[in-house]
Amino acid sequence: MPEQLSVPHPPVGGERPAPADRHPDDPPGDGSPQPDGVDRGTLRLALTVGGLVLAVLLGFGLGRASPGPDARTGATPAGATAAGSTSGGEHSHAPGTGAHQHGSAVAGQPDPAAADGLSVSASGYTLAPVSADLTAGRAGEFRFQIRDERRRPVTRFAIVHDKPLHLIVVRRDLTGYQHLHPAMAPDGTWSVPLTLAEPGVWRAYADFTAVADDGRQTPATLGVDLAAPGDYRPRPLPAPTTTTTVDGFTVGYRGVPEVGTAVPLAFTVRTGDTPAALERYLGAYGHLVALREGDLGYLHVHPEPAPAGDAVTFWLTASGPGRYRLYFDFQVAGVVRTAEFTVTVS
Repeated sequence: MPEQLSVPHPPVGGERPAPADRHPDDPPGDGSPQPDGVDRGTLRLALTVGGLVLAVLLGFGLGRASPGPDARTGATPAGATAAGSTSGGEHSHAPGTGAHQHGSAVAGQPDPAAADGLSVSASGYTLAPVSADLTAGRAGEFRFQIRDERRRPVTRFAIVHDKPLHLIVVRRDLTGYQHLHPAMAPDGTWSVPLTLAEPGVWRAYADFTAVADDGRQTPATLGVDLAAPGDYRPRPLPAPTTTTTVDGFTVGYRGVPEVGTAVPLAFTVRTGDTPAALERYLGAYGHLVALREGDLGYLHVHPEPAPAGDAVTFWLTASGPGRYRLYFDFQVAGVVRTAEFTVTVS
């Protein structure tokens, strides 16, 4: 009997067979609906978009629920634990952070070359003195608040270099430098014992990183003048030098600061010909504040994590030409001392 050929039945309703390379879940090539009445391509697109929206919402919620160090400053909110922190307090920068300089925030980004402390308000925060009745040569107290844009006292601060706030006080002729750490009351009022040794106008700098309600961290340095009534006789700045003595220690530095360029300044501390046994102070082997003569522009610089040999190295970027006074804090045998230098930046 002759062999019969198998002929495929024609599509029902005029449908064409699906191409061999089409996935069964793909929509028909002619756009006709599936038997269940749903266009599967549209369904898959809706599911994909819905999944993306859900992922974004979950990521936002997790980010708010688990605030970590600020990506820009590395600071950790007060009460949180910073990675690599010491028992004496938390360091706001990630372990291994090199030398760095704090500068003014411009368009949301810090400018390390900009001088700070020139204004009582900046970055949405205001330094508001509560009481500052000070008499030259007598122990007094300075009380103040940091207020936000809504005039509310700020009570949340990041731990930066072991402290939530650093207060620098100096007379306008750049004498009488003090590095203090006030205490904050629950209502956001800071207080610190303060003695202004001589009459004159003094500048107080509050150096801090505020934590907003949404967890956003903003570094700022605000400045305000304090008055000690009396006969103000400003002293001229000492001549520039690269060595000085403090309580029997010989302190020196190498390097020449430049405008707009980070330059290494290497400080050494010796007793005779022997390098001093420097200790950590506020999480580092030294701190450096530079104040510019005239407007008293403020630069706060921190060193490399560990000394290189017997030298503590800072990378300083001068904010403009002029004369600066450098204040180098160091600790030996539990005692903090400050070496001061005058430097001319051209």
